[in-house]
Amino acid sequence: MLFRSCVTPEGGFRYTVHEPSYSVIILRRNDYIEPLGHFEDGEPHMNRVNFPEGDVAVERASTIFEVPNMFPFRGATYINKAWADENAVDPRRIRLPDPDEMSLKKALERAGLEGDCRDGFAERFYEYLPEPVVIALAKCSTDPDELVRLAEGACRFTHDPDTGRPVGLAYRRDGSGRARPIISSRTRFETLANNPALPEDYRRVMVLRPGVQGESEIVGEWRSPDGRSHVFEYLRANSYIPWGHYAANMADDAVRYSIAELTEADVSGMRHLYYQRTYVRLARDLGIAGEGDFPRRSLDAAELENLRAQIVDALSNPSPGTAPLAFDRTLWGWNFGFDYAPSGYRLHASHQQVHQQYAMVPAGKSVFPPTNQSGQAETELFPYACGDLVESFAAEWFGRTGTSFFDSLERAVRSNCRMDGDNRRPSDLVVHEDENVMVFVPKAQTSQWELNLLVLRPVGNIVEAGSGIRASIDRGILAAAKALAGLGVRMVNVSEYSARIGGPDTGQRLFYTFLPRLPESPGAFSEAQLRWINGHYPEDFAAALRASVGSADGDR
Repeated sequence: MLFRSCVTPEGGFRYTVHEPSYSVIILRRNDYIEPLGHFEDGEPHMNRVNFPEGDVAVERASTIFEVPNMFPFRGATYINKAWADENAVDPRRIRLPDPDEMSLKKALERAGLEGDCRDGFAERFYEYLPEPVVIALAKCSTDPDELVRLAEGACRFTHDPDTGRPVGLAYRRDGSGRARPIISSRTRFETLANNPALPEDYRRVMVLRPGVQGESEIVGEWRSPDGRSHVFEYLRANSYIPWGHYAANMADDAVRYSIAELTEADVSGMRHLYYQRTYVRLARDLGIAGEGDFPRRSLDAAELENLRAQIVDALSNPSPGTAPLAFDRTLWGWNFGFDYAPSGYRLHASHQQVHQQYAMVPAGKSVFPPTNQSGQAETELFPYACGDLVESFAAEWFGRTGTSFFDSLERAVRSNCRMDGDNRRPSDLVVHEDENVMVFVPKAQTSQWELNLLVLRPVGNIVEAGSGIRASIDRGILAAAKALAGLGVRMVNVSEYSARIGGPDTGQRLFYTFLPRLPESPGAFSEAQLRWINGHYPEDFAAALRASVGSADGDR
């Protein structure tokens, strides 16, 4: 095998099993023996085991599976056999607990302060809470009245004089004349606005109403025929992504504060705006259509597919003198979920709802400085796109093996064997599949609960994907998100790895990764080195996800 990948050209998986035994020489001079405490019968509990007299012999340390990622640039996963064996007994234990109900106000009442609460003690009490405590309450409290108290202290509202309910925010102008909401604590404000227990009229005026998050122009819109799903497309002109990006998020009349609330129409609508913006951009660049050739509305499904077909034809049969595409790669991803630690560290996306972003990446730009130290002209430097890493690897794989990497990967997933060799337990890695896509658990998970979506057709990007394949992708994204939500996942990000538009065929297939954030999986030094630590076998995680999907189907 020529690559550091868990996939073999024949369509199997490979990995290393470490069964370490070793000895360690003692290099300290002194012992520091002292009691750590006492047992219930009064016997002291000493730390003597920490100061052995002779060298330490480690016999049969924990068995560790080291699984190279399918893509060498994504590192390796380390599975502790002892932990994984515990989860293999019952894969249903692989889930996160539901959050508990929590109210400081009710705790005060239970402590016998009911009268004080009625006399206004609670209001004064909240005013003097330290900010880390307020942030914890803003995130974890499920008491709407308590959250309203905190919200009224986080910013200034305008209220309906008859009902007292909020109808907007109070604003002032900054030094440049721009309108700024009057917010006393930005961290508290964002945390409260992302708590679904805060009454929706507060969340609407704080963060949901179009325009309340800034001056970004709304340049697209999609609404389902029944009106229940509604998506706005915002332009982020001054973006961290050069040449700007778009954010297509659920509108304020179609609020989705949990993955479980997402519908097929929601995902289709958000993805429709991504497909539409990409196709319109390419049509203009290829001279297929000008600015005035598009209606002032969202394209319907037939119009969208017709536009895509024209783009494919123009790329396959370029007119003489046609310039190469200036933007030939897509960037797409979304985050779901929000959290703030009481210390003030934001732990995920900027908003609880689906936060979808997409853009196109330039084909190439001039290098700066234009000459190297020898005075020679530098060549073009391609701006970064994550799909390029897959493209390079797939091309090298084919050059060395004569096989398609993605064909080998698909065969490996379908022929998978359990890592622990226990054939009595499930070995299937597939969670969802139709004729066009497959959602599966990778053999080496970079997030402890990573899922992948692979297009089963020879399609490398969304321009090559016809309407049926696009619909399968959309349904697969929803199925993966729902399966993860069924295990208690509340924060997840999804990324697309795509091939160059109009580029040579390298066998690259359109591919998506789903990376949940888990409570006890910080981005520490191991993760910074692309060493991913895991405590379950991928086969058992796939079984837990299939059970989650079955439970959700049963609920419907």
